[in-house]
Amino acid sequence: MAEPASDPTYTITELAREFNLTTRAIRFYEDQGLLSPGRIGRNRVYGRADHTRLKLIQRGKRLGFSLQETRTLFDLYDAAKDERPQLVRLLEYLRPKREALEQQRADIDAILAEMDQLEHECEAILRD
Repeated sequence: MAEPASDPTYTITELAREFNLTTRAIRFYEDQGLLSPGRIGRNRVYGRADHTRLKLIQRGKRLGFSLQETRTLFDLYDAAKDERPQLVRLLEYLRPKREALEQQRADIDAILAEMDQLEHECEAILRD
């Protein structure tokens, strides 16, 4: 009978390369309690959960989440028997960020429209 496949492990250097981060950033996430690698001697060994969390940290950064917000979501996930509390909190975090981005998009559209108008006015003056 074949042995069950063990979960993959990663070194800090492998994760840094894969996620385009510095090893210092990964250690910072560890210090913040977002990652919890094991140790083999003095070397950190990251498992599948840390790999997934690092992916989620990166996604959270892209979405504008603070590290505290990300930590709260991780804590809810770790403590919950179901994912409902985590999903409710995620929606609470997403809504204002979406509203802010939509406002920024409206502001950008207004600025672009004003630029278009100025360009047309300048071109009209230069044609005369």
